[in-house]
Amino acid sequence: MHSSPTTATPARADSHRILKEIFGFESFRPGQETAVEALLAGRNVLSVMPSGSGKSLCFQVPALMLGGLTLVVSPLVALMQDQVAALRLSGVAADSINSSQDRAENVAAWRRAVAGETRILYLAPERLMTERMLSALRSLPVRLIAIDEAHCISQWGPAFRPEYESLARLREVFPQVPVAALTATADEATRRDILAKLFGGEAESIVLGFDRPNIRLAVEEKQDWKRQLLGFLDRHKGESGIVYCLSRKKCEQTAEFLTRNGTKALSYHAGMDKAARASNQATFMSEPGVVVVATIAFGMGIDKPDVRFVFHADLPSSIEAYYQEIGRAGRDGAPAKAHMLYGLDDIRMRRLFIEQEDAGEERKRREHKRLDAFIGYCESPQCRRQVLLTYFGEEAETCGNCDICLDPPEMADGTAEGQQVLTTVYRTGQRFGAGHIVDILRGSKSEKVTRAGHEHLPTFGLGAKRNKSDWHTLIRQLVAARYLQIDIQGFGGLAITDKGRTLLNGEAGFRFRKSATQRTRASLRRGRSAADAEEMSSDEAALLGTLKALRTDLAKERGVPAYVIFSDRTLVDMARRQPRSRSDFAEVHGVGEAKLKNFAAPFLAAIANNTPDFADGG
Repeated sequence: MHSSPTTATPARADSHRILKEIFGFESFRPGQETAVEALLAGRNVLSVMPSGSGKSLCFQVPALMLGGLTLVVSPLVALMQDQVAALRLSGVAADSINSSQDRAENVAAWRRAVAGETRILYLAPERLMTERMLSALRSLPVRLIAIDEAHCISQWGPAFRPEYESLARLREVFPQVPVAALTATADEATRRDILAKLFGGEAESIVLGFDRPNIRLAVEEKQDWKRQLLGFLDRHKGESGIVYCLSRKKCEQTAEFLTRNGTKALSYHAGMDKAARASNQATFMSEPGVVVVATIAFGMGIDKPDVRFVFHADLPSSIEAYYQEIGRAGRDGAPAKAHMLYGLDDIRMRRLFIEQEDAGEERKRREHKRLDAFIGYCESPQCRRQVLLTYFGEEAETCGNCDICLDPPEMADGTAEGQQVLTTVYRTGQRFGAGHIVDILRGSKSEKVTRAGHEHLPTFGLGAKRNKSDWHTLIRQLVAARYLQIDIQGFGGLAITDKGRTLLNGEAGFRFRKSATQRTRASLRRGRSAADAEEMSSDEAALLGTLKALRTDLAKERGVPAYVIFSDRTLVDMARRQPRSRSDFAEVHGVGEAKLKNFAAPFLAAIANNTPDFADGG
C-alpha cells in the first residue's frame, strides 16, 4: 500500500528557505502560505486565485518539503511540458507522462518515479485514472496530489471536461493523501460542486480576490469587426496578444486577413493538425510580437507572462469563460488590455448554442441565466470591474481602468423610442430582425420593407433623425433588459416579452446609454493610464533589450519558452540592479540556486559588456 504523509509537519522556516533557494522569491504572495501550511498539515485545499498569482507554488513548495512523490493532474500536454521545463531549470526533479512523448520516454519517466528520483510527476486525468496506473501508484510513496484547472470537474464551470469527473475517486484510492485543487475561475456554484465531488465537502477553501487591476476592460459595439480589429492592433504594434473567435473557420480566415495586413498572426483551434497546432503555440510562446487567433481550445494554462492584450471578436459564453480568457493577459503585472466586440447576433448565437446542447432543462436554464448576467456586464452603465467582481461575490470601488470609468456614459430616457421599437415589432408580426425594424423606423423604402407593405405602418419614418447605429444600440439594450427576445431557432426575429408589454402599455419606463460606440472610441484614444509601468532610463531600457535577446538565445538552446529562463519582471529587476557579482545576482527577483548556477555567468557578462561604468571599474 502507499505510504501516508509523514506525521511531523516541516517547520514553517523550511518553506521560506525552499521558496528562496529553489524559486528565488523573498516572500509568499497572498494565499500561498496558507495553502502550503494546510497541505503540510494533511488537509485538503481548494485554492481559487487569479491568473498569474502563483497557484503552482501552493503545491510545488510542499511537494519538496514532504519528499516522496507528488502527482499533478493537468489537462494539457503543453502546460505539463512548460511546468516540467521550468521546474527542472530550478533544480527540481520533475517529469511528465503524456501522449506527446513516445513510449520509451514515458517508460523512462515511470522508472525514474519508481526509483524515487522524481519529486513531481505530471499526468493527464485519463492516464492517471486507469486501474493499471492507480494500482501501480499504490505501491509508491505518494505524499501529495494536485489537480490543476480544477473547474474542469464541475458541470457548472466554463470548461467542463467529462474525463475530470473520474478524479472524484482519488479520495477513496488515496484516503490519507492531501489533495490540492487549484483554479482561477470558479463562482460559488462551481466551488460548491468541486468541494462536493473531489472532497465530499471536506476541504479548506482559499478564495482570493478575482481582481486583475492591471487589465483595462472595454466592450465595443460590433459594427465592422475587421476594421475594428485592425484599428485595435494598430495601437498595439509589436505586442503579443490573443484574438478569440467563435469558429475554427473564422480563426483561420482572421489569421490570414491579419497576415495580409502586416501582423504576424497564427491560428489555433482543435481541428488543426496536431503538429501544426503545437508549432504555432511554440512560436507564440517563444517569439515576441506574435498574435494567435484562436478558439477557446487555446489558452487553458498558457503561462506566457507578456501577453499585452486579449481581443474577443465574438461574445464568450459566460462571465466565467470571459474572466478565464482575459486572465491570459498581463500575467507579468504590467498594463494589458481586454477588448471585446459584442452585438445582437452574438446573443442569438449564444442562446442557440445553449438550446442545442445535449443537456437537461435545469442546466439550460442555468446557462441562460449566466448569459443574462454576461449581457448585463456588456450593457452596464457602471464600472465594468465592479460588475465583474460583484458576480464573483466581491465588493469593489470604481476602478478608473475600464471604458466606463474613463469615459462615463450619458444616460437618457428612452421610453418613447422603446415604445416605437416595440410597436413596430408588434405590427410586423414579431418575426423580423433588428435591421428590418430599424429600416422602418428610419423611413427606408428598402425592397424588403416595400415588399411587405411596411412603409404604410404608423411608425414608418418616426425615427429618421436617429442614425442606424443609435437604433441598433437602443434595440440591443432592449434585448439586454429583456423587453425584447430574439428568436434563436429562426433567423433572429424580435418578439416582445411580458416585461416588454409593460413598456408598450405605458406601465414602465426605459433608460438607455447614449453613444456607446463613440464613448468606447474616445476612451481608446486616451493614452496609457497612470498604472502604466514606471519608465526606465534609456541605458536601462537598452540593457533590458540585450538581456531579452540573451534570454531568447538561451531558451532556443534548451528548447523551452523564454519566460522559463527568466520572467520579464526578473529581467527588469536585473536591468535596474545591474548586479556585478554572483552574490548580487542572487538578490535579483526570481533567481534561485539552480538558476544562479546555470545563468549567472552569461547574464553577468552581458551586463558588464553593456554597462559603461563597468569598464571604468566603477
